[in-house]
Amino acid sequence: MIGLKGTLNVIDNSGALLVECVNVLKQKVNNGWGSVGDEIVCVVKRARPISAAQSGSNAVKVRRGDVRRAVIVRTKKTVRRPDGRFIRFDDNAAVLLNNKREMLGTRIGGVVSADLRMKGWGKIVSLAPKFDGRAFSL
Repeated sequence: MIGLKGTLNVIDNSGALLVECVNVLKQKVNNGWGSVGDEIVCVVKRARPISAAQSGSNAVKVRRGDVRRAVIVRTKKTVRRPDGRFIRFDDNAAVLLNNKREMLGTRIGGVVSADLRMKGWGKIVSLAPKFDGRAFSL
């Protein structure tokens, strides 16, 4: 559950390292709380430093203070799956998006939840090195 002022790690290669949530988009049901697969508006709090040697596709795409959209890919809060299993992760993480709802980066550097595929974010799942299809029961 990600709400206002919640911080998330960025796991793509867009240049951002840490973002802070300022709005959860289109969530009438959950009173402004976002979960895995939800789109948020966030502010970049920490980004990779920009060096003069960077050029081409490795150039940093975001800077500190930029307002961007992102999709939540992992949460520390336990999420219940339709078959009754529960899943949770060690941290909160997101992937930055552009205005066309496409990924800003070209690579994903961590595990993402398998629930993203059901919510229409199959591109993120396909680029991730692993997705967590396993879960534990409480």
